[in-house]
Amino acid sequence: MRSLRTKMVMIMVLLILALMTVVGSFLINGVGNYYIEDFYVQMEQTFSQDFISQLQALAATDDGPGQMKQLLMSRSELGIDLSRRNVYILDSQGQVLDSSNQSSSVSITSNILQAMNGEVGQSVSIASNIMDLAVPIQGGSEDYIVYVLDNKDTVNALTSRLFSIILQSLVLGLGICVVLAFLLSQILITPIRALTAGTRQVAAGEFSQSLDVTSRDEIGMLTRNFNHMSQVLQSTISQVENERNKLSTLFLHMTDGVVAFGPTGQVIHHNPAASRMLSRSLSGEEAFDGIFGREASFEKLLTLKRSEYLECQKRVGDRELELFMAPFSADKTGGGVMVVIHDVTEQRKSEQTRREFVANVSHELRTPLTNVKSYAETLLDAGDDLPPELKRNFLSVIVSEADRMTRIVKDLLTLTKFDYGKMEMNITRFPFAEAVKNVHQAVALDAKNHRHTLTLTCPADLPAIHGDRERIEQVIMNIVSNAIKYTADGGQIDITAGTRGDQVFVNVTDNGIGIPEKDLPRLFERFYRVDKARSRESGGTGLGLSIAKEILTQHQGDIQIESVYGQGTSVTVTLPAAREEARETP
Repeated sequence: MRSLRTKMVMIMVLLILALMTVVGSFLINGVGNYYIEDFYVQMEQTFSQDFISQLQALAATDDGPGQMKQLLMSRSELGIDLSRRNVYILDSQGQVLDSSNQSSSVSITSNILQAMNGEVGQSVSIASNIMDLAVPIQGGSEDYIVYVLDNKDTVNALTSRLFSIILQSLVLGLGICVVLAFLLSQILITPIRALTAGTRQVAAGEFSQSLDVTSRDEIGMLTRNFNHMSQVLQSTISQVENERNKLSTLFLHMTDGVVAFGPTGQVIHHNPAASRMLSRSLSGEEAFDGIFGREASFEKLLTLKRSEYLECQKRVGDRELELFMAPFSADKTGGGVMVVIHDVTEQRKSEQTRREFVANVSHELRTPLTNVKSYAETLLDAGDDLPPELKRNFLSVIVSEADRMTRIVKDLLTLTKFDYGKMEMNITRFPFAEAVKNVHQAVALDAKNHRHTLTLTCPADLPAIHGDRERIEQVIMNIVSNAIKYTADGGQIDITAGTRGDQVFVNVTDNGIGIPEKDLPRLFERFYRVDKARSRESGGTGLGLSIAKEILTQHQGDIQIESVYGQGTSVTVTLPAAREEARETP
């Protein structure tokens, strides 16, 4: 690769060569043309009409050719030099009759041929080595041709001299040109070398360096622009790095999975969420067909437009995954496919729960409404024909079903208030032991009616708690009522209260029908009931434990249920005890 210095020297040499060639050509051609034009100007001035008349008069004499030669030789305007210009007197056939150099012959030229035809021959060629003029002279009975010949020796000698001078000037100019080219190239190359070193540092990632500006010309302006470019690049790359770090952090910690495939279908990027959702380790060896081949075609995805995407579903174990697939352009050589994975397992469960909730509410309300309608229509149709006792029983059923619907609506309103955070709590400090005892007294008669043995173990010195007393008693009442309902007549129900560290608890244990192990995780779901038939017979709605859970959550409490199917159930409610109030010193 040629350096800038070599290129500049070559350009300057070529410039001088071209300049000297043009100047030399113009000078040489100008000198030749000048001598040719001067010759013919002299000939035109000499061979005036009067002079031609004189030649014609001499041609009619006995010694016409000799007399004409003497007249021609006497004309100073001709400037005849026998060494280069010769005068010939020719007959009409071109034969020499007399000449200034005593030559007996002459070459027939185009001008002589033109004079033989009766016209003045004065054509010239720059390439010819002679200049000549042929003038026809009519002398009585004979026709003559006056022929003047110049051999261009002076022109050729001057041209040679000019060529020598031009050649010498060319050599001198080339020497000066080379020296100036080296000096100029040194002036230009020094800052360019600095710029070259600076660009290498920028290419290596060093943007903080700044070049010295040593001039105010274009090179100096280029250096200043380079320094500004380095600063802008440093700022831009810093911003890009920050954005990349943000995107990298987002990519790594986002909950949705992202997998990018290259143009050949191989994994090129993925985040931890994608590996977790797909339950597999993703690497560059994994291919699209091996992961999502059943859901979509990789080749078809590559043909989609940038605004188009494909949505599909995939199930991995217990996970329900929603996939969004779209092509992207990676570089000029090809693109790829980006897959965004969204875990909709909980969403599907929520939708299922919502559908079940709506179905349960509809079912729970439809049953008492159907009963109310049936008994009311019977009363309406029968009128006074029904016995008073039967009518009273029918009305009792209607009132009972209305109360059941009222409880369902009331429980639903309670849960709705919890969901929207609008449940108002009347928080006070109250003795936990009294709340437990009140519940025991309230259910004692119901337990007696079922011939249950109901025991209470409650220390009198139980700490007080902060909370809504009515709600807490509602929770305990719900638990004890369930124990009474789901224990066969003549069973054993024990209520035990106590403390555990800084918490108080109440435990309700029975020897009833128990709860199957598979049903334990779902006990707190709304409308969920283990024995639906028996629950409806006993007036249950399946909302009691859901409400109890919500109330305890509002009080930072907890509820635990342990059960063995066919042997009994143990339910424990735990609440934080209130701190002891500081006593005033007397």
